Amino acid sequence: MKILKKTAGIILAAGFASRMGKTKQLLPFQGTTLLGRVAGNAARSELDEIIVVLGHDADNILKTIDFSGMKTIINKDYKKGQSDSLVKGINAVSPSCAGAMFLLADQPMVTAGIINRMITVFQASDAPILIPFCKGCRGNPVIISRILFPRLLSLSGDTGARVIFDKYKDSILKINFETDAVLLDVDTPMDYENILARSFSGN
Repeated sequence: MKILKKTAGIILAAGFASRMGKTKQLLPFQGTTLLGRVAGNAARSELDEIIVVLGHDADNILKTIDFSGMKTIINKDYKKGQSDSLVKGINAVSPSCAGAMFLLADQPMVTAGIINRMITVFQASDAPILIPFCKGCRGNPVIISRILFPRLLSLSGDTGARVIFDKYKDSILKINFETDAVLLDVDTPMDYENILARSFSGN
């Protein structure tokens, strides 16, 4: 019997949305907030543990969103860039987890079903990096195997994991989705309006 690989989920939610001009993690969405929906989708998925990395406006976020059952980390150095939050998230992953999925706080349309499909493929694959694609475009969330954690821990600045993707591009397993939910994020007020319209329409 094959032993299933445990997967951690790391929600990167530390940054300040300069183009939004406010704490986008707390923007209303479907009866909760953007980050609340992301955390809820993760909680309903088959992730074995969930780590939330906060930074900007962390106190208000903790007062507003219920992170019960999740590890929360406050990154006081979030202004150093996303890589710093990524490293802090990796350091919190349990030793029993074989890999980590990186979820973005502004992608509330990434459902538990999408997360579970990524996990299922990870279970059956030896690929060190799994990335969702839609219509040829790279999306999120991504899964990175523990074998690359040392590489991730050496990252700095605001490049995130992109430098790792470039270095190991021939080892990436692409997972194709028909839904563009893996591409949709909220960086601007227009993005927010569009994603609200999508959620109300049921698409």
